[in-house]
Amino acid sequence: MDLKGMPGVGNLPQKELLDVDDVASFLGVGHVTIWRWCREGALPCIKVGRAWRLRREVLEEFLRSSERSQTLTGRLRNFLEVPDNVLAIAQDWETMCRLDAAFFRVAEANGGTLVKYVNLEEEEYLDELRQKLEEAGLEVSRLEGEGRMRFIAETGPPGERVKTLRRIISEEAQEGRSVWVNFNWENELDLEAALEQQEEITRLIKGSRFVVKTTVPEEELDEWPGSLQRRVQVHHAGTMWLSQAGLSLSRVSPPPAL
Repeated sequence: MDLKGMPGVGNLPQKELLDVDDVASFLGVGHVTIWRWCREGALPCIKVGRAWRLRREVLEEFLRSSERSQTLTGRLRNFLEVPDNVLAIAQDWETMCRLDAAFFRVAEANGGTLVKYVNLEEEEYLDELRQKLEEAGLEVSRLEGEGRMRFIAETGPPGERVKTLRRIISEEAQEGRSVWVNFNWENELDLEAALEQQEEITRLIKGSRFVVKTTVPEEELDEWPGSLQRRVQVHHAGTMWLSQAGLSLSRVSPPPAL
């Protein structure tokens, strides 16, 4: 189904609960297709008696998620939520920088404050990182000048980082801005400490306008046992995997009812 260029849901009848006739006519598909999407859960709906009903906001989200942008930033814009907590796996440093730039471009479009945790032991590293992000389309110099983006040294125990994030979230909430943060898990990471930090971050996310992306290089992930990889993934609401071959996006969802 190609939804590109489709008119907005404002053209639908002005009612909160839509019936199958409304949705089928709007999407240009048959009633059987709508019933199948409802049964399979692709199009969340409710059953009133023997009839299916769909909320307008559910259809709007269905349309947004069905659109497929040709750009990395566009794909992430459709994938990321506010709040959110995602794991990003990058094939190498080049793809890691591309993911960072796309993530922060979505943050900028959402009027958010951008925070990047980095290893600041070598000044040359930060200069090269800024250059790579600029080359990927993120206007780092302008955002830093406007106070919209900041680089924070990746030092201290996880508890200290969480305190810093809690303060930033509180400050930006007073200005009505969301906070978009990126961590990298690399260089002989203490995984137990990192998972402890992730649990704290998950608690911070609830009820806030906080989006966090934790990036792991593919070669680092390959060294982890399968049980640990699964444990890390379920600590995040979604996973982004970028390589030269393509992009994979997935969400962790609660187990369905019996």
